[in-house]
Amino acid sequence: MTHANAVTCLGGEQTTLQPFDTPAPGPGELLLDLRVVGFCGTDMFKLVTGAAAPGTVLGHEIVGEVAAIGPGVEGFAPGDRVAVPHHVPCGECALCRRGAETMCDTFRENLLFPGGFADRILVRPRATAQAAQKLPDHVSDEAAVFLEPGACVLRSVHKGELPREGGLAVVQGGGSMGLLHLLIIRAALPGTKVLVVDPVAERMELAVSLGAAAAAPPGEAAQAAVGELSEGLGADAVFDTVGGAGPLRAALTLSRQGGTVVLFAHAGPDEPADFPINDLFKFERRIVGAYSGALGEQREVFDLLRSGALDPTPLVTHRLPLDRFAEGVELVRQRKALKVLYTPSNGKDRD
Repeated sequence: MTHANAVTCLGGEQTTLQPFDTPAPGPGELLLDLRVVGFCGTDMFKLVTGAAAPGTVLGHEIVGEVAAIGPGVEGFAPGDRVAVPHHVPCGECALCRRGAETMCDTFRENLLFPGGFADRILVRPRATAQAAQKLPDHVSDEAAVFLEPGACVLRSVHKGELPREGGLAVVQGGGSMGLLHLLIIRAALPGTKVLVVDPVAERMELAVSLGAAAAAPPGEAAQAAVGELSEGLGADAVFDTVGGAGPLRAALTLSRQGGTVVLFAHAGPDEPADFPINDLFKFERRIVGAYSGALGEQREVFDLLRSGALDPTPLVTHRLPLDRFAEGVELVRQRKALKVLYTPSNGKDRD
C-alpha cells in the first residue's frame, strides 16, 4: 500500500486534497507517479452539476512515470513515461461489433484508481494491456496529455465525414476542445479549411494563428464567412463544442445541404432540440453525437503526436499543483484559461 494525495469530491462543487491509499500493482497493473493531468470539460460538468458523488476522484487525462509494475506486465519499466486513457471497450459485445465501442457498458468503467487528480495512480490491467502508451523522448508531457481528449476529438472528426480535400469545417467554440478540433482536422485532413466561430476576440486571433482559415463571431458574421469560404455552398461539417439548442440551430444554418452537424458538448439537463424539422429532412442533413474516443482513435492520435503532425501544446495556458485545484477550476469558469494542467501536489507523501 502506498500513500499519496488526491483531489477528492465532497459533493457539489466542493473538493479537498487529502491522503489516499493506493494498493501495490497486482497482476497486469501499473503504478504511476503523476507527471501532469489535464482538466477536462467533463470534469467541470460533473462538478457544476454535482454529478460526482462524495469520495470521487476525477481526472482522466494523465501522463505518469512508472513507479512499479505488477506481475506479468511486459513492455514497461520503472521510469518510463506513460500516457494512458481511462476507458477501454470489451471488443466483443454487440455494440463493439457494430463500431459503437464508446457505448459499450465495459467501456464506461474507469480504469484509473483512484482517478487522475492524484499523486499516484493505479492503472488496471485492461488499460495497461491495450491503452497505455510508452512515450518517446521527443513527445513532451504537455503534448502527450492530449492523447485521451485528442481521441475523443478524432472520433468527432471521423463522424463529420469531411472530404479528403477541399472541404470546409466549422468549429463552434474557441475553447480548448474547439481549438483541439481545429488542430486535429489540420493534422489529419490538411486539405480542409476550418472556420472557428467564437465571440471572444482573443480566441478568434488564436484560432487563426493555429491555422484556421478564418474566425468569426456567431451570427451574421459567421454566415458571411461560411459563404465566402465555401463559395455559397455551406460547411461540409459543423462541430458544436458549445452545446445547447441555440448552438444546434446555428450549426444547422451553417451546414450545406447534405452536410453534417456533430454534437460534441453537453446541453442543459433535459434540454430539448428546437429547429425546423424540414431543414433536416428536405436537405438531407445529419445530426450525430460524438461522446468519446475508442482504441482506434487513441492509436491514431498517438501516431499524430509521435510524428509531430499534431502539436496541441499551444493550448496549455496554466500549470498548477494539485494543491491549487480550485484556482484552476475558477480560471476555466471565468474563461481566463484554455487548458489547465495539474502537476503533483506540493505536499505529496509517498512511501
